Amino acid sequence: MNRWQRVWRHLCSTGWQARRQFPAAELARLEGWIAASEQAHRGQLRFVVESALDWRAAWRGLSARERALQWFGELRVWDTEDNVGVLVYLLLAERRIEIVADRGINRAVPAQEWAGICADMQQAFAARDHVAGLALGLDRIHALLIRHAPRHGEPVVNELPDQVIVR
Repeated sequence: MNRWQRVWRHLCSTGWQARRQFPAAELARLEGWIAASEQAHRGQLRFVVESALDWRAAWRGLSARERALQWFGELRVWDTEDNVGVLVYLLLAERRIEIVADRGINRAVPAQEWAGICADMQQAFAARDHVAGLALGLDRIHALLIRHAPRHGEPVVNELPDQVIVR
């Protein structure tokens, strides 16, 4: 896809499309699941669904991975006590999914596992079941965090908001 096509795709993707694919009631359910999941491990989860990049960023060639890293920093996912924050980023205009994990969990989980989660989520999205795709990703990440960052009786501290961001 050339630059003009990419910019056009991003200009045509709007926030209302993202909100339609992820209704408020379903987001609330997912946020509840995130909160419950974080009770079982030391990890902190953030989900961001972005309909499109700013046209200037699309023109400059900002990748979905680079944008996910920007969100990772902006939301301070890297700033957890045990460095076990995980960001799941969806760029709807390009149908891209990125997972960025902090160094504490990334050391224990091979890149292929994160890529497998993204691929499974992509299959659900291709079937137009976006909420199920997020839930599937959350289930798989939950299992990894239980295995690699279990809670050992320490008090539960919610270091990051559980809100799913949809823009």
